[in-house]
Amino acid sequence: MQYLWAPWRMDYIQGNAGRPPDGECVFCWAARHTPDGPENLVVYRGHYNYIILNRFPYTGGHLMVVPYAHEADLAALPPATRAEMMDLAARAVEILRAEYHPQGFNLGMNLGRIAGAGIAEHVHLHVVPRWAGDTNFMTTVGQARVLPEALEKTYARLKAAWQRGQARDASVGSPNPPQTTS
Repeated sequence: MQYLWAPWRMDYIQGNAGRPPDGECVFCWAARHTPDGPENLVVYRGHYNYIILNRFPYTGGHLMVVPYAHEADLAALPPATRAEMMDLAARAVEILRAEYHPQGFNLGMNLGRIAGAGIAEHVHLHVVPRWAGDTNFMTTVGQARVLPEALEKTYARLKAAWQRGQARDASVGSPNPPQTTS
């Protein structure tokens, strides 16, 4: 018999994972924590939203588009924030497609705890790359996910991909440079 060890999962199961020690919203903490890196997992910053790698992903490359505004209600976000959220989701799909070659994507929001939101107090949009066979017996029977790449490596790959995309956008005169917080 072989064993698969995932000791980091216990913090997630017990509800302690990824939360700043002072109880602050994890998304607000990540937004103000600089410089960006493996600690906050922010791969890109826009004007009203940022892109963050999910610390507890459904699959490798699972990104989220998160507004800087701490708001639980999607309708309460300003129109410019909602519009940028969708633009960044589309860019995330492009970058994931180029970097990881998934066969499909799930994009979505869980609004409210009863709808499955793990962090219901701060709205966010999931961008999940999918491959044939990425849901197998480990997920359905074993209640565990097997990720083929270390989170730190995924972060480095996606951060570099976003930077290449920014350089490309700058060369064609992109009107939306990223927000800087450092």
